[in-house]
Amino acid sequence: MGKAILKFIRVSPIKARLIAREVQGMNAEYAIASLEFTPNKAAGIISKVIASAVANAGLEPEEAVITSARVDKGPVLKRFTPRARGSASPKHKPTAHIMIEVAAAEKGDK
Repeated sequence: MGKAILKFIRVSPIKARLIAREVQGMNAEYAIASLEFTPNKAAGIISKVIASAVANAGLEPEEAVITSARVDKGPVLKRFTPRARGSASPKHKPTAHIMIEVAAAEKGDK
């Protein structure tokens, strides 16, 4: 069993969770291949974290299964945009912590 954690990444945790739920329980090789064609910023990031978790476990992607894919909320960067008449509007730039756990696949799993 291997895991990889990527912290303080500049992507919305709500949007990243949609991708994480898709790949949970998948074969690692299949998940990386499907994320390659997903048009989402979080998909490329999660793909790299999966590859790192597989390498940390000392497995090949075809023999690993994603047991857990979790995205937690990180700190929010608060910025301001100038507006009319000397006022300002807040901008919230969210960050996320991505955690992926992989394990060796059973012989019957695909």
